[in-house]
Amino acid sequence: MKILSGLKPEKVFLFFEEISAIPRGSKKEEKISEYLLNFGKSRGLDTIQDEALNIIIKKDATPGYETIPAIIIQGHMDMVWEKNLDTEFDFENEGLKLLIDGDFIKAKGTTLGADNGIAVAFALTILDSNDIPHPKLEVLLTSDEETGMSGAMALDGSLLEGKYLFNIDTEEEGEIYVSCSGGNRTTFTIPVTYTDTILDSFYNISIRGLFGGHSGMEIQLQRGNSNKIMGRILKAISDKLTINLIKINGGSKTNAIPREGDILISVAKKDIKTLHKIIDNVTKNILEELRVSDAGIKITMTELNGTKPSKVMDIDTTNRVINTLFLYPNGVQRMSLDIEGLVETSLNLGVITTEDTGVILQSAIRSSVDAAKALLTKEVETLAVITGAKFEQGASYPAWKFNPNSKLQNMALEIHKKSTGKKAGIKAIHAGLECGLLSEKLPNCDMISFGPNMFDVHTPEEKLSISSVENVWNYLLDLLKSSKDYL
Repeated sequence: MKILSGLKPEKVFLFFEEISAIPRGSKKEEKISEYLLNFGKSRGLDTIQDEALNIIIKKDATPGYETIPAIIIQGHMDMVWEKNLDTEFDFENEGLKLLIDGDFIKAKGTTLGADNGIAVAFALTILDSNDIPHPKLEVLLTSDEETGMSGAMALDGSLLEGKYLFNIDTEEEGEIYVSCSGGNRTTFTIPVTYTDTILDSFYNISIRGLFGGHSGMEIQLQRGNSNKIMGRILKAISDKLTINLIKINGGSKTNAIPREGDILISVAKKDIKTLHKIIDNVTKNILEELRVSDAGIKITMTELNGTKPSKVMDIDTTNRVINTLFLYPNGVQRMSLDIEGLVETSLNLGVITTEDTGVILQSAIRSSVDAAKALLTKEVETLAVITGAKFEQGASYPAWKFNPNSKLQNMALEIHKKSTGKKAGIKAIHAGLECGLLSEKLPNCDMISFGPNMFDVHTPEEKLSISSVENVWNYLLDLLKSSKDYL
């Protein structure tokens, strides 16, 4: 028996569980794209798969809706692959291990992929149905949204004729999103020079138990960032002692606030007692500062036993890495002056890895103001110049600007009130949505974004509200049914 059997809406959860069994990480979408291609073709629907693995499935209008402009239902097929370090799981070959916890669906030890698997499940259910009234539909399921939106970037807009678009990729029921930030990714590589080991003791410093979260949705909550905490710890040590850095690693995704990190250093035996005092002091301060946002944080230091490293980073490299990490911008940089409570500009230092080419820092920059995004990017680039690092800017995507003349916004508000008895909110979001890119590809298309309640996305604590899925599903059906009266 399937784990989600008996949940309502039944078909939505059937398809959600079905796609949860298919590996679909960002840039690993071959299997899910083929599944979606076969889904459309097996039902006799006009189905397109492009070179970026995007899928478009078209379905004719039901009787009485033939004259309504086509509606695009849009989401992305990929998910963030994130797991706890103590979880044994092969994302590339295993299906997610779903479980039910009260009103929530979770995955055991990993991300759930409700972002954005629930949009895929909604779309498949509508395509599979014969009794849902709707105008002509164009289902657009994009690839690689989570690591740069390259699927949306590669999309040929001429393949779509829809004049209205429902993006089902937000995480708060009852909120209609009408604007989002733009963003880009940066890579910052500090060259490394190694030398023979001289100092005689080796210690691993580990950070665990941070809450993490989505680097757009939760950045304003001021949760601890393991990569910045490692920089702070190393700075406190290097201010008092001579050490050599051997390796430093933390985080796994630029769009997830990093929860865990590890540092390996060498230190003189005579300095071990002082090292312990420094770690105790800085740990005490960090735990106090994060007692509300990250009550579960643990900072531990253990002596390395067994084979000792034969080489370490030289003093100059060690200090360059430490000082760069300490100064690297992170978190909320500016709040919006137009919309109360909205983050305007932020940076998430999401990943640090030690590789043969150097110590690599990867970041996600977000802003609803293009000039502010460019300025923050230039600040990081300038830090690279000062520290002798190599700077690269990766994928960049535009902001989705508010449309004051949107028909869809008015319809969404009125139908929500009729459907639920509650007034919906109109909001902008600091996270990136594909609506920014799609509004460039489809310049005459009116768009909104909405979705069910989900929490802690991009972390192994991700959970999806079962009751909220049913509420938003019914709202989506009401939007489609009422379209002939509004559009």
